[in-house]
Amino acid sequence: MAQIRLENIEKRFGEVIAVKDFNLQVEDQEFVVFLGPSGCGKTTTLRLIAGLEHPNEGDILIDGNRVNDLSPSDRDIAFVFQFYALYPHLSVYDNIAFPLKAVKVSKSEIDTQVEKVAGILQITDILNRKPSVLSGGEMQRVALGRAMVRQPKVYLLDEPMANLDAKLRIDTRAEIKRLQHEIGATTIFVTHDQVEAMSLADRIAVIHEGVLQQIGTPHEVYNEPKSLFVAGFMGMPTMNLLDAEVTSQEGTTALQLSHTDVSITLSLDKQLRLNKSNEDNRYVFGVRPEHITASKESTDNSISADVHLIEHLGSVNILDMLLGTNQETQDPILLRVRTHPSFQVAVDDRIWLDFDVAHIHLFDQETEQAIW
Repeated sequence: MAQIRLENIEKRFGEVIAVKDFNLQVEDQEFVVFLGPSGCGKTTTLRLIAGLEHPNEGDILIDGNRVNDLSPSDRDIAFVFQFYALYPHLSVYDNIAFPLKAVKVSKSEIDTQVEKVAGILQITDILNRKPSVLSGGEMQRVALGRAMVRQPKVYLLDEPMANLDAKLRIDTRAEIKRLQHEIGATTIFVTHDQVEAMSLADRIAVIHEGVLQQIGTPHEVYNEPKSLFVAGFMGMPTMNLLDAEVTSQEGTTALQLSHTDVSITLSLDKQLRLNKSNEDNRYVFGVRPEHITASKESTDNSISADVHLIEHLGSVNILDMLLGTNQETQDPILLRVRTHPSFQVAVDDRIWLDFDVAHIHLFDQETEQAIW
């Protein structure tokens, strides 16, 4: 397979910068997911690697060879589009075999390769059918088969499951992960779905406004966000992000949440990692809903709050807790807490909350970068 390296890539469409100073290395046989909201530049980056777009600046290297000037057909890459782009007048067999026929592979070799790929994808029984009679999942597998049969260096998948229903997406997700491990392919997968990214990726590249925000394992991106965007984008529900400032009193340093009575005492380790250049003392405090424990009884370090809203999601409940009111905008200051369904409370009940201090985050409000 192949290693892919992007060095200082920039792509502009007129005055719009779609990809900005993009640097990334995808290792041989690695599964990397480009994750971000619509219009963030992830598909454009994929098309740059494929050769369907050309960078204004920077270099694209595959196995150490610069491919900027090579056509898509010369890069040995297979691209699976969001819309499967199957040939409607050809059978499943002929759709899968098409790339091999284009390069004049022998009939016996084509038969062997198509049968092998169809067996892996479990579509042997539909090889004689036309795309018009296939389900969405079957068409998706045929599109994958057409890419796999060539045995290219790199597989590029642009939201291939966007048109599938929820159950089929789950089944197909597991199938793609199994296939990637089985064939050992270097793969880049584009999606805006966090669940797809977390379940599929060896590493996730989070992209926002054409800028690579963070690259890391699913665990790292979820638990150690490096920017406010990553913290707010990852997770369902997302991380609680509240304005805060650092206070010192009687030798104790604490984090005071703005417009609330909530104060969190900081450990010496966290005090030492504060951004000393933050002269305005403006921070953003972050904690995920699952890292807050709700109780009907107070403890030494717990804070009290009233239940503002309850979302019953079956396996969990999400409580919106009212911490205070923004005196400038009159908006409520809310904290989302995840609880077990057996934890029964009603709107306006007062309960007590404990933060898992090992999992709280702090961001510089101006730079939006993580401090800890």
